[in-house]
Amino acid sequence: MNIVFPLFRHHHSRMPALIAAVCLIALAAFAAVSLTAQVSGNRGIAPVASSSDIDVGGIEVNVTGESAEEARANGWREAQRLAWAKIDGPEIPDSRLDSLVAAIVVEEESIGPRRYVARLGVIFDRQRAGALLGAGGERARSAPMLTLPVLMTGGTQTMFEVRNPWQRAWAEYQFGSSTIDYVRPSGSGGESLLLTYGQSGRRSRAWWNNILDQFGAADVLVPIASLRWEWPGGPVEGHFTARHGPDNRYLADFTMKADSAAELPAMLRRAVARFNEIFAAALAEGTLQPDPTLTLDNIEISPEIRAILEQARDAELAAANAAANARDTNADAAPSTPTPTAEPAVTTASYGIQAATPAASDFDGTLSALRALPGVSRVTVRSTAIGGASVFDVTYAGELPALAALLRQRGWAVNEGQNALGISR
Repeated sequence: MNIVFPLFRHHHSRMPALIAAVCLIALAAFAAVSLTAQVSGNRGIAPVASSSDIDVGGIEVNVTGESAEEARANGWREAQRLAWAKIDGPEIPDSRLDSLVAAIVVEEESIGPRRYVARLGVIFDRQRAGALLGAGGERARSAPMLTLPVLMTGGTQTMFEVRNPWQRAWAEYQFGSSTIDYVRPSGSGGESLLLTYGQSGRRSRAWWNNILDQFGAADVLVPIASLRWEWPGGPVEGHFTARHGPDNRYLADFTMKADSAAELPAMLRRAVARFNEIFAAALAEGTLQPDPTLTLDNIEISPEIRAILEQARDAELAAANAAANARDTNADAAPSTPTPTAEPAVTTASYGIQAATPAASDFDGTLSALRALPGVSRVTVRSTAIGGASVFDVTYAGELPALAALLRQRGWAVNEGQNALGISR
């Protein structure tokens, strides 16, 4: 017993450590599975390739004929005429108009024995129709606009987290003839974590700049669809709101209704076409312009601030000239001394800086502080980790110790590493 008891005590003292190790392993496995589940799965809908043809949708026809086939042919011919008039085309005979049509898109149709009622889309070939349309054939387009469709239903707001009919409507719509250059994410992979409804409410220009740079866009459009079912599978009422820019500015809103869940996709397609008209009208009015604060190099400075900066620059130049004249006078009066050797040229290098960013405001403050350092010509974001440590690449005219000293003078705690720094407040 004297031998067994100490061994039992030793084994018992190690049990909490073993239990803790098993719990940590299980927690790590659960976290890995959870992260994989957030970015994997069938959640992205790739947008269709935009054609350069002229697409005119939403043409409603109600015609008759001797038979169902003749009524349908009359309806399609009537849709061609109405679509041509909608884009201000000149008067031409039907035979020539037929040669300009590349395709007829059936959005909705009801065929009777002698009647044809439908909503159609007509696609005109741009190469053949552009010459007749004049300026309408080649219209100025907007800057690239990152498009984030938001669906509100059942008390939730989703964007790319799961596949939904609103994202599908935007992904499958043909915007080739639109004056808006839509940048439509697919929502696959990590995009579902980056592009969420919460992002549309952010005001941080640093956050928006990082996202827009990833997608090659200049600004953002947020078409919002709020759907309400009267009962499951029954009529659906949709309230749609168009917003724009990093400040989520309101542009317009409208309401549509579908008689059943089966008609919901058609209603959403009509809503996308209506949004395109709203955004195109805003572009023509000059409202849909990229926010200048999203491009840090193009921020406009008020005349008052510009005058103050110019006065300060003139004062610094005058002080520098006075100091140079004083040095020249002292040099003439003093005995000759050996000519000092020329100072070595200052080299410019890129250094990595890892900064603690517990909140979004800390990220913005760090980015602004690094860009304001003397000698820093460029700061790019390598990785963003709110609640952790973000990494920046800084191009600095000088050595790493000089950059570290400069940061310490401004109140940063600095740790020097191999061609990199770690900083925190």
